[in-house]
Amino acid sequence: MATPQEVLKSAVDSWNAGDLDGYLKLYHEDIRLHGYSPEPMDKTEVRGFYEDTFKAFDGPKLDFHEVLWDGDACAIRFTMTGSHVGEWLGVAGTGKEVAVPGITMLHFDGSQAIERWSSADLLGFLVQVGAVPAPA
Repeated sequence: MATPQEVLKSAVDSWNAGDLDGYLKLYHEDIRLHGYSPEPMDKTEVRGFYEDTFKAFDGPKLDFHEVLWDGDACAIRFTMTGSHVGEWLGVAGTGKEVAVPGITMLHFDGSQAIERWSSADLLGFLVQVGAVPAPA
């Protein structure tokens, strides 16, 4: 059985290769993903969210800056980059290159993430694509 560290590395490699199915192997069937919707998302909702993300960005890439492990849990500081080519968060594609930083925490059950808590700079994304003015 693969370790959580190996599964996480494989998931990021899959994401960066454009392999959403490979990325989604990270998540347990009972995943609860908090932070991207008012209620935690289940695996079907997670798939839909990331399908929309892959449609909205031309080859989105994930870069992990730090990964800190504590037993079966990890905290990750990341940035997702890509060219915004389709609707995302209600904003039509702009063609602009964007960088969306965030922080996430994963809790593993064996070799799959069972729970995830995430916070990404979605206001920053909206400013980058011109959907809202930059804060003064």
